[in-house]
Amino acid sequence: MLEFLHPGPDSTSELMAALADAERRDLIEPESRQMLEGVLRMAELCAGDVMVAAPRIDSLDIEAAYDDLLDQVIDSGHSRFPVFEGERDNIIGILLAKDLLKVQRAPELNLRTLLRPTVFVPESKGLNELLRDFRSNRNHLAIVIDEFGNTAGLITIEDVLEEIVGEIEDEFDDKDGESGIYTLADGSQRVAGDALISAVNHSFSADLPEDEFDTIGGLVAQQHGRVPRRAEVIELHGLRFAVMLTRGGAVRWFKVTRAERSPA
Repeated sequence: MLEFLHPGPDSTSELMAALADAERRDLIEPESRQMLEGVLRMAELCAGDVMVAAPRIDSLDIEAAYDDLLDQVIDSGHSRFPVFEGERDNIIGILLAKDLLKVQRAPELNLRTLLRPTVFVPESKGLNELLRDFRSNRNHLAIVIDEFGNTAGLITIEDVLEEIVGEIEDEFDDKDGESGIYTLADGSQRVAGDALISAVNHSFSADLPEDEFDTIGGLVAQQHGRVPRRAEVIELHGLRFAVMLTRGGAVRWFKVTRAERSPA
């Protein structure tokens, strides 16, 4: 009788609507609703949906010189790196950035001895199961492989958690009083998604259109057809926008360089 008088949700969409109604009635906080919806969405996602695609992976060559490896680690800012030998698909281990410092103090160390075992997962592996594996095995990174055993991408525990809680703040997050455009160590620019197009044009002597949108994030999303995901690259008017961080359905930070001109 109670089910007849007050029927419960019969689908995920109805449950989402019930959560939205609970928020409107102040039964739950907006942040709680977003996290609950994230949990529901995550149950339908797999590793292939949220991974960083193989061409965007910052990997290290085991045969590279130490100084070259150190420069790459510093420029990328990651804490863990897949290490390959020969071909990029031949990943032989994972190197922690902090472990690379041991070679500086003890040059006789063989870099291979510092590598951690690689965890490989199929593209079809569900995020719920993957999160359980990350927690139980104490691994924070896995290589995603396709049906032929080739490297399809990379996924971290942060990628999985962000499907629930949204983008996790890191060193790229803006602080009060800071500008929206910064020069990075490699000479490129870090540009906030809400930076004014006029400011970007001034900084790069570019001619991005300013008539329809005020912010660079809005312009890039409109030109791309959707909000780009992390590690995606879009070229506009001679500039190359690589997405560094997204949050709340919008790009938080771009890495902007001048696009390479094709030979005449």
